[in-house]
Amino acid sequence: MNRRWLLFSVFTLPLAVALSAFSPASEATRTIPNTSFERGEVLQYKVHYGLINAAEATIELDEDVHRINERPCYKATVTGRTTGSFDFFLRIRDTWRSYIDTTSILPQRFFRNIEENNYRKRETVDFDHVRDVADVESHKKNKNDVKKGTFKVPNNVQDLVSGFYYLRTLNYDQRKVGEVIKVQGFFDEDVFTMDVVYRGREVVETKAGTIRTIRLVPKMPSNKLFKGENAISVYLSDDRNKVPVLIQAEMFVGSVKVDMYKYKGLRNRLNLVAQK
Repeated sequence: MNRRWLLFSVFTLPLAVALSAFSPASEATRTIPNTSFERGEVLQYKVHYGLINAAEATIELDEDVHRINERPCYKATVTGRTTGSFDFFLRIRDTWRSYIDTTSILPQRFFRNIEENNYRKRETVDFDHVRDVADVESHKKNKNDVKKGTFKVPNNVQDLVSGFYYLRTLNYDQRKVGEVIKVQGFFDEDVFTMDVVYRGREVVETKAGTIRTIRLVPKMPSNKLFKGENAISVYLSDDRNKVPVLIQAEMFVGSVKVDMYKYKGLRNRLNLVAQK
């Protein structure tokens, strides 16, 4: 398997899984109550490939509100980079960014800058949620190699970063264990659908402490990367923040764990288990 795609999957794992809780609405516009996050929040993760500390990732909200497409937006940025021995044979410096409408929690603009060894890609996606289209402009290694296109997307579609935050606004208290939720998102010029299974509550150990969590398991299609349809588990803090604190994945080439080790600017208190 191409090593670049292995680390690509590691970095995007928390975000792709986040999309698994979307409940598409029928309206062109919507209002989503948010009591889970606020500007200035920063979450930091270690990515472990087996016993190796392979990478680090940071997810943060800017302190300011930005105006995109005449809408007030959060500026949410995800950065990922390889560390240690991984950095010698697979150097990754990736940045993902979404401008998220503060009222609807929908993306107005998505940006990513990919630097993975000699591979380069810059992409900007502008969303029109009235016409349900996405305008995409991408640049490969050669800056003059520009590709543009307009794509039809579902109503209230999310990108990977905005989906991470929308996931945190959902109420899991009334969901039944085993309940399946349908998802639709837009990424890499494609609309995709995923099912996710709500698996109830668990207590997990993280580098940030022992935390009470909500467990979600997205059903994975048959592929050469993950071992079976239940290969991924994502754990959200079981509190008003609903922060992804731990993600575990079983891959054919080994186990991957994305572990939160530091955080600041949470809107609410994290649901840590008291130590005796």
